[in-house]
Amino acid sequence: MTAEDGNGIITVDAHAKINLFLHITGKRRDGYHLLESLAVFTECGDRISVQPSDTISLSISGQFSNGLVANDRDNLVLRAANLLAHTFDRRDGAEIHLEKNLPVSSGIGGGSADAAASLRALVTIWNLDIDAGGLAEIGLALGADLPVCLYGGPALMSGIGETIDPVSRLPDCALVLVNAGEPVSTLQVFDQWAGEFSPSRSWRGTASYEGLVAALAARRNDLSDTAIGISPAIGEALGFLGQSVGCDLARLSGSGGTCFGLYRDMPAARSAAAEISEQNPDWWVVATEVRAANVP
Repeated sequence: MTAEDGNGIITVDAHAKINLFLHITGKRRDGYHLLESLAVFTECGDRISVQPSDTISLSISGQFSNGLVANDRDNLVLRAANLLAHTFDRRDGAEIHLEKNLPVSSGIGGGSADAAASLRALVTIWNLDIDAGGLAEIGLALGADLPVCLYGGPALMSGIGETIDPVSRLPDCALVLVNAGEPVSTLQVFDQWAGEFSPSRSWRGTASYEGLVAALAARRNDLSDTAIGISPAIGEALGFLGQSVGCDLARLSGSGGTCFGLYRDMPAARSAAAEISEQNPDWWVVATEVRAANVP
């Protein structure tokens, strides 16, 4: 959702990104891993609000705000804003507020989605002349997840994340997201990963839920074993998801530590989420829907 209020404040939702599968297909000479991944976005996420100002600044609130420092120069939102301002030689600024509802370092694209939402809001606030391709190039300079987060809909990611092929055929379905509270470093997972490269495989969209489950079951997350070795709590979360009623697939998203369960509909997902949350009250557990398209 993108909205503008009467005071000139632009609000953009930063939806959580879920990697339904993730294959490592190779490695470039510069050390970047090549991947193939089916990414979807959910109705839950963070929220970015932006309004004009003399300087670029960031404030943070929300359930997981304690995990971030607003004036940290390495914050991806600030880096995105400063890069966009530098690219267009902006002399003015923007006051950015992040409502942090997603766990930090959790494998669901939170930081990248926040940065992407900030870029979209700033393009509007500053009235910039830039198309989606140009914005994706700026995003890729910040991180491999930025292009797909800027797109915001179901897509097959490949390369280092720069190639985005939209997926139009995807059935309605629901997810339960579970995070046991252990931040997992993406860099550490990739550094310790020593598996075999997966062969490149085409993805054919499916309009049926059964077809989606079958197609995903034939794929995997190549980073799972490494991530579980670093954070055994991931294995525990996968166990609870896999045993829940109605779960047709339990898998790690990205490099962790958030896992997801795939369910036919929201009633089944809500029931499973309530049961898992009751058994693990300290975990972050959310039932949510998969967004079918990149709705502004």
